[in-house]
Amino acid sequence: MQKEQFDITGMTCSACSARIEKSVAKLPGIKEVSVNLLKNSMVASYDESVLDTEGIVQAVEKAGYGAFPKSVQNKGQTVNASAKQTAQPEANTAQKEYGQMKKRLLLSALFTIPLFYISMGHMMGWILPKGLLGMENAMSFAFTQFLLLIPVVFINFKYYRMGFKTLFHGSPNMDSLIAIGSGAAIVYGIYAIYKIGIGFGHGDMETVHSFMMDLYFESAGMILTLITLGKTLEARAKGKTSDAITKLMNLAPKTATVERDGMEIQVPVEEVQAGEILVVKAGESIPVDGVIVEGVSSVDESALTGESIPVEKQTGDKVIGATINKSGYFKMQATKVGDDTTLAQIVRLVDEATSSKAPIAKLADKVSGVFVSQYIEKSMPGTARTVIRNTSISMWSGCLWTDGIFCKRTSLKGRSVV
Repeated sequence: MQKEQFDITGMTCSACSARIEKSVAKLPGIKEVSVNLLKNSMVASYDESVLDTEGIVQAVEKAGYGAFPKSVQNKGQTVNASAKQTAQPEANTAQKEYGQMKKRLLLSALFTIPLFYISMGHMMGWILPKGLLGMENAMSFAFTQFLLLIPVVFINFKYYRMGFKTLFHGSPNMDSLIAIGSGAAIVYGIYAIYKIGIGFGHGDMETVHSFMMDLYFESAGMILTLITLGKTLEARAKGKTSDAITKLMNLAPKTATVERDGMEIQVPVEEVQAGEILVVKAGESIPVDGVIVEGVSSVDESALTGESIPVEKQTGDKVIGATINKSGYFKMQATKVGDDTTLAQIVRLVDEATSSKAPIAKLADKVSGVFVSQYIEKSMPGTARTVIRNTSISMWSGCLWTDGIFCKRTSLKGRSVV
C-alpha cells in the first residue's frame, strides 16, 4: 500500500475539496483519500499494483482542478522530497498568496466604501453631493455606482472565472454562488440604468423613481468585498500553518563538522552519512541524531522536549538533532540522517495531522458538497418566477387589469390613458 501527498490547485471552498475526494475515491485501488482545503493538499493511500500517481492526477484534473505529487520520479526510483526542502517553498507560496489577497481586499474596499455610502446615503441621512440627489439626477446617481463597481469586479474577477468554470464542469462551488448572485445584481442594475434613461426619454418619472430605488450595484460590491475579506483571513491562517512548520525545520543547522581522513571539514547537513563521526563544539546545534563516542557535555533539548534544564551527556548517550550543545566538546557517530531524524519525523507528523480531517470535518465537507448544487437547482424555478414577475411589473407599472384586456395607466399629472 502506497501513501502519497499531492499539492492541489484551484480549490476555493469545502465543496471543492469534497468534489475532489469524491472523484479520487471512485478510482480502483484507492483505500483512503483526504483533501485539506487550508493547505491545498491531498493525501491518498492506494494499491500501487492497481493505480499510480498519474491516474490520481488525471482524476483530479477531470474534476476541474490541478494536482502535483510531492514525490520526484528519477530514473525509475521514487525519491521523497524531504520536509526541509518543501517547507520553505510552501511558506513562501502561502505568504505570497496572503499578500495578494490583502492587496485585493484593500483595493476592493477603496471602491466599495464610497459605493455603499452613495447608494445608502439618502436613506441614512448622510451628506451627498447635490448632483446625486433627486429624481432629476437619477442617471448620474445610477451611473456613478456602476463606475465604482467596475474596479471591484475587475479586481475579483477570479470568482467569476472559477465559478462558471466549475459550474460548466457540473461541480458548482461557492464561487459559483458568488458569480451567479453578484452577476445577477450587476445585470439587473444595468437593466435599471436603461429603464431610467427610457423613463427620462418618455417623461415617465414614475418609472425613473421606481428603478432609481432598485439598483443593486452596492449588493454586488459588498458580496465580492466581504468574500475577499474571508479569503484574506483564510490565506493568513494558511501562512501561519506553513510558517510554523518552517520555523520547526529551521531549528536544524545547515552544516555539520565531519571527520574524514583525519581532518575536520564542514559539509551541508544533507551530505552527512549514517556511521560518520561528527564534531560538535560548545554553542553549536547538533546536526543529526547519534551517539556520543568521545567527550562530555550538557545539551539543551528544550526545543523538542520542553525540558528547560540542560541534560548532561557522556560517552554512549544518545543525542537528538536540532538540540544545542551548551558546554563542552564531543564527538558523535551519526545514526539517523535525513528524513529519519527525530526532527524530520516530528515535522512529518505535524504535516500529516494538518492534512487529515476529523470525522465531523468530513461530514461538513459532504454536506457542503451537496449544498451548493442543491441550492442552485432549487432556486432556479423561484428565480424564473421572480424575473417574470419583475418584468411584468416593470412593463405594466400602475396598470389595473380587467379580464386581461384593458389597462388603465395613471400618470403623475393625474391624467389617464386607456
